[in-house]
Amino acid sequence: MPEHHLFEYAVIRVVPRVEREEFVNAGVILYCPKLKFLHCIYTVDTERLHALCKILDIDTVASNLLAFKNICEGHAQGGAIGKLDAASRFRWLTATRSTVVQASKVHPGFSIDPQATLLRLHAEMVL
Repeated sequence: MPEHHLFEYAVIRVVPRVEREEFVNAGVILYCPKLKFLHCIYTVDTERLHALCKILDIDTVASNLLAFKNICEGHAQGGAIGKLDAASRFRWLTATRSTVVQASKVHPGFSIDPQATLLRLHAEMVL
């Protein structure tokens, strides 16, 4: 019987105008320590973002989301934070912040296959 592994995830949000507290779900970050799995997936939906803020710079949002992914996956382009261990990167990325790209509260779950769970959550929460 396959083993169920504890994971944590957060939804990545784009908040074009922080003072209005309106957001578009753009991605998901999932962390499963036992399997050393920390990945995120995102989608930039220009139409939905411009519905909240017509002057939003989509290229900057896409760049910020890519930076988020680089930090998550520990790439050199993730800078100093990207060099931290996976748990520290996950906690840093999911810390409460008042910026255009931010994460929801962290939610737990169990999964046999974290990659499949990440894709499912992305489809349910973002697409």
